[in-house]
Amino acid sequence: MRLETKLKLLEMVAVLEGRVVAGKKNLDLDISEICAADLMSDVLAFTTTGAVLITGLANVQSVITAHVAEVVAVVYVRGKKPDADAVRLADQKGIPLLASPLSMFEACGRLFGKGLKSGSTLGKK
Repeated sequence: MRLETKLKLLEMVAVLEGRVVAGKKNLDLDISEICAADLMSDVLAFTTTGAVLITGLANVQSVITAHVAEVVAVVYVRGKKPDADAVRLADQKGIPLLASPLSMFEACGRLFGKGLKSGSTLGKK
């Protein structure tokens, strides 16, 4: 059994070789769970509250979904950058947005290697 590890969101930026796109005031959040999906219906159905979403869907729908699912931050992978509407809404809702050049697989692997766990309800009893 893995011990719960927490990582500050600002530390996550460094691990993912990323940059902050929105929500610079909330980078001191403690993160322990991540969830990766490009289907926002999966995020709504299977993501635990307080997780960070890793996705390649870089539009306003990802921020709306994050807000509804009570996700605390969104990381865009594969070099994608959120559009202006997504950035504007994220700033309004206080949801940090990060951008990383890494693939989804690499981003998840690095965060798993730092001790973060799955923020998905799939497979949990």
